[in-house]
Amino acid sequence: MTQTQTQLTGHPPAPAPVRRGRLPAPIALLRPGQWPKNLLVVPLALLGGHVDTTTLVRVGVALGAFILASSLVYVLNDIADVERDKRHPVKRHRPLASGRMSKTSAVSTALVLAALLVPALLALGAGSALIVLLYLAVNGAYSWKLKHLPLLDVFVVATGFVLRLLGGYEAAHRPVEMWLVLTVLASCLVLILGKRRHELSVSGTGHRPALVGYSAHFLDLVLVLCSALTLFGYLLYLRTESGFGEYALLTVVCALFALFRYLQIVIVDGGGGEPVKTLMRDRVMLVNSAVWGALLVPHLAT
Repeated sequence: MTQTQTQLTGHPPAPAPVRRGRLPAPIALLRPGQWPKNLLVVPLALLGGHVDTTTLVRVGVALGAFILASSLVYVLNDIADVERDKRHPVKRHRPLASGRMSKTSAVSTALVLAALLVPALLALGAGSALIVLLYLAVNGAYSWKLKHLPLLDVFVVATGFVLRLLGGYEAAHRPVEMWLVLTVLASCLVLILGKRRHELSVSGTGHRPALVGYSAHFLDLVLVLCSALTLFGYLLYLRTESGFGEYALLTVVCALFALFRYLQIVIVDGGGGEPVKTLMRDRVMLVNSAVWGALLVPHLAT
């Protein structure tokens, strides 16, 4: 029974069946499928600069810290949203909502993650540790209240990605490249807005209160605006900050194609509900990313 059916009949959906072949509940609770978000953003701070072993280690520790911090956020968010998730056609399969894991076990998992995060923060130093703690604070505010406020909900999530990038810069001891920061912010807004559009079309406003502040037409408009801002920021990054040669400007075509493809998936195909899977599994995206990487590799090697 879907969310729409629940609203019409007044009856909750049937208990979520346990799917065979799924990850064990304690692992699924950490959302390992979302970890590539950190891998795609934190190491961006290494682009266009000299990289030695010490820098790689520092950025690697920052990456690990953000994986622990984001997993902790997911666990706390699932604890807070368990009743709402039970009424969602997809999220009701999560460990807590499906009953595969108790709240007590989830709280214990959160405490273990917090304990593991402490030595990682100590290893990072004050600057990077402060950014990770700020990331936790922002996401805590999101889980508590901000996720229910239209527009603020998407900007807070996008801010989490910007903080990941800033954490990478701090760990690498490199100056922040503001055009790259703008590109990351705008591109993340594209992905998040695409997800909101998918949620609005699939389950309406019942599961996510913030969706009452959106419409498909409005989301289409801001998707185009953020896509243009992404391309603009990336072009200026290549021209003014990256240190790449003129040849790297060819990758602007790849960036434009990626934006077009994602908008096609969201608006034409009705997809975009899981942006990470879209980026990592869509064959057209993967081929485009391979070409993009091939054009940048000669510059990364110099």
